Amino acid sequence: MISRAMHIALILIPVPVILLTGACIDEGPGMEQNMELKSEEMIMLPEPKTTGERSVEETLLSRRSVRTYTREPITPDHLSQLLWAAQGVTSKDGFRTAPSAGALYPLEVYVVAGNVDGVPDGVYHYRTGEHALQKVCDGDLRRNLSACALHQSQITDAAVDIIFTAVFERTTVKYGDRGVRYVYIEAGHAAQNVYLQAEVLDLGVCAIGAFYEDDVAGLLVLPENEVPIYILSIGKV
Repeated sequence: MISRAMHIALILIPVPVILLTGACIDEGPGMEQNMELKSEEMIMLPEPKTTGERSVEETLLSRRSVRTYTREPITPDHLSQLLWAAQGVTSKDGFRTAPSAGALYPLEVYVVAGNVDGVPDGVYHYRTGEHALQKVCDGDLRRNLSACALHQSQITDAAVDIIFTAVFERTTVKYGDRGVRYVYIEAGHAAQNVYLQAEVLDLGVCAIGAFYEDDVAGLLVLPENEVPIYILSIGKV
């Protein structure tokens, strides 16, 4: 992550329409500088599969970072599995697919969708409890996200980009400053889950840590206490 002096973040409030202006917004053809934010729209994802035919050992052996993707769209089933692998709820007690220090779950997950069958282009917040996508804003913002990340082309070429953000206070309230370390460790757990799930789905993934965090926060319309810490570009190979 790369910090800038200017912090660009807005609090998303439950009103029908908010206008967003900020960093990286004017990047890319056909994008207007003002965009509508629609916090009321929810898309229920398909139920994730919890059984498979490929072993953990085989999946670990073939796992790689992939930066080149085809133009073929991914499916809602693909997206459902990837998000479930990242932070899906796996028990009635609220435990998730990735371990978390103290089961405090500081991570939030966002999706920048640009080539997913049946899912309109836009930015979405993954609602873990409902296994659903909540619309943040309309439009294909992959190029804008790439501009926030030193114009890395795999972000634009991906069918979808997944962003992990962190609310550090959820962990530091219990563990103090050491909790910051635990949050980053947790992001690594979740990212590896996505890598392995993508490998089983014959998708390519590339983890990205070089980006201007304030600009990404502005693009995702994050609350002030929420910080982007990881980007995963994902597409068909």
